[in-house]
Amino acid sequence: MGSITLYYNGQEQEAGKETLQQIFERQDGFLWLDLTDPLPSDIELLRDPFGFHPLVIEDIVQALERPKIETYPDYYFVIFSVVYHHNGPPQSTHLKKLHLLIGKHYLVTIHRGPLPQIEETRQRWQLPESPPTSEAGAVVYALLDAIVDDYFPALDHITEQIDPLENRIFMQAEGEVTQAIFSLKKRLLRLRRTIAPGRDILNVLLRRERSIFKPGDMPYFQDLYDHVVHITENIDLYRDLLSSALDSNLSFQSNRLNQIVKVLTIASIILMTNSLVAGIYGMNFQMMPELTWPWGYPFALGLMVCLSTGLILFFRHKRWL
Repeated sequence: MGSITLYYNGQEQEAGKETLQQIFERQDGFLWLDLTDPLPSDIELLRDPFGFHPLVIEDIVQALERPKIETYPDYYFVIFSVVYHHNGPPQSTHLKKLHLLIGKHYLVTIHRGPLPQIEETRQRWQLPESPPTSEAGAVVYALLDAIVDDYFPALDHITEQIDPLENRIFMQAEGEVTQAIFSLKKRLLRLRRTIAPGRDILNVLLRRERSIFKPGDMPYFQDLYDHVVHITENIDLYRDLLSSALDSNLSFQSNRLNQIVKVLTIASIILMTNSLVAGIYGMNFQMMPELTWPWGYPFALGLMVCLSTGLILFFRHKRWL
């Protein structure tokens, strides 16, 4: 079931078409319309009074678009990725898309399911000490700031698993470590694909191609841009670190395999020498002097022991064992 919330100058209003039309025409305050799981009838609110382009409405209905920003004569259409922790720890992270239509005196947000960042921004906007605003800059910044801030816990949870993983590599090179490294790299790549488009979106907002934001808003959006660049660079850094860890793990596995092969080779050489002695005395010739010698059996065993000991000492001298 869809949910419609209408705010005007920080106060919740009746979410009806007539009320929306009256508030929109006044243009003397700031309007925020939030649609959660919108129904087809809710989408009609975007056609009138806002008059958004049909392609914009089509993108909203399909809800399959990648993060992007489109510039129209008097508004921006933005699709921003949101990291959603679902009231749980960072490891329960979900990714959602938030559609924003940003005009000079209004903001329209559309999303599937509740988003805590929306509620957080509303509460900040309604605080008594929050300055009144009739333009979009402050509210849009507060919303995007709440979204970007939630990127950091998601990255921190992944990076907290890297150090123990490196210790496991040096303690025991195993296939499970390789799987864990690939899993972390996959999660980092997914997070980067979520966050990286935000740089381009914020860069367009900073260019001020439309007079929607005031010049005084730009330092705040620049701060958001810097945060997104910072976290993207950190993701790239940790991906390189995991690549090095993967190379180290594969190197340790290869070295361990070489050690095993070396030990097995030495053991096979010793056994082959003993087999040679046993094979000689196992031949079915009748005229072998040692066959009738009372000490022949102890001599053969002693010879095997001496040869084995000599080979072991030789391998140790060569540092092969």
